[in-house]
Amino acid sequence: MSIKINRKISISNNTAPIIVAEISGNHCGKKSLLLKHIKIAAKSGADMVKIQTYEPSDITIKQKNKKFIIKKGIWKNKYLWDLYKSAHTPYAWHHDAFKLAKKLNITLFSTPFSKKAVDFLEKFNVPIYKISSFEITDLDLINHIAKKNKPIILSTGMATLGEIKKAINIIEKHHKKIIILYCVSGYPTKEVDANIITIKKFSSIFKNYTIGLSDHTKGIYSSLTATALGVKVIEKHFILSNKLKSLDKTFSIEPKEMLQLKEMTKKVYQSLGKTIIGPKKNEIDSLKLRRSIFAIQTIKKGEKFSKKNIANFRPKIGICASKFFEILNKKTKKNIKKNEPLYYSDLK
Repeated sequence: MSIKINRKISISNNTAPIIVAEISGNHCGKKSLLLKHIKIAAKSGADMVKIQTYEPSDITIKQKNKKFIIKKGIWKNKYLWDLYKSAHTPYAWHHDAFKLAKKLNITLFSTPFSKKAVDFLEKFNVPIYKISSFEITDLDLINHIAKKNKPIILSTGMATLGEIKKAINIIEKHHKKIIILYCVSGYPTKEVDANIITIKKFSSIFKNYTIGLSDHTKGIYSSLTATALGVKVIEKHFILSNKLKSLDKTFSIEPKEMLQLKEMTKKVYQSLGKTIIGPKKNEIDSLKLRRSIFAIQTIKKGEKFSKKNIANFRPKIGICASKFFEILNKKTKKNIKKNEPLYYSDLK
């Protein structure tokens, strides 16, 4: 299945993985840093740049009790409201962000966290939407996004197979332009917990859909492994420098790694090639270096071939080495000198 994002980007089985740079809260609350992230991501190999569109009230309720506090992980002891307030990308910044992206000819899109955010993003004619793993059970929001008839990237961290299928069913009421991202919602995710092999199962279950990866590991190894398993979209959190005091820096990659990811996924994709059994075009000349049957001593006319007078050596000049056992005990109709190859014309 081919999914056209815009004039510049289409995703299909015949394309290398599309690399998405997720900025999230790595702008550290500064619009200038947001814009710089977009600019550097475009220079660092990203095909698309993603932001997140929400205000804290789009996600949670302003409460200061233990039910609203994060108890484990890198955001331990933070209240949800405070976390989202510090990480959000204000609505007021979007105009300049999309204006810059258009100038740079880089595709910018977003994850909306409310119906209000979806309708707001429509003003910028976004070509695609992302649904966060945490929102995969918000079928009302998913339905509202699907109504816009734009391609949808569906992230599946934490989700059961049943939950994924329910979300897909909602989207399919409007269209089938769906990209399913395998995801582990651990921040950061250790390689040992990435379980990238699951992508093979996703490809088997969701045969009619494009499969991708949302990668929360610190490096790019999981993304490269996923490329070898056929993913067509790879999303990585992107940060200008790990020296920034960002909430997401522990699972974000810097510009140099983003460029490596782009270049290396291309090479891995090219290496996959096509399924070919038998001599490939670039192997034809090498066929000459296979073995053929040679005389290892002078063989007189009428004498039988045996393991004492013939053996297999490179290159392939006369009879192929694969015929060795067929040649044994046959007779020669002429004298053959030592170290000469055998030809069918030598046989009686």
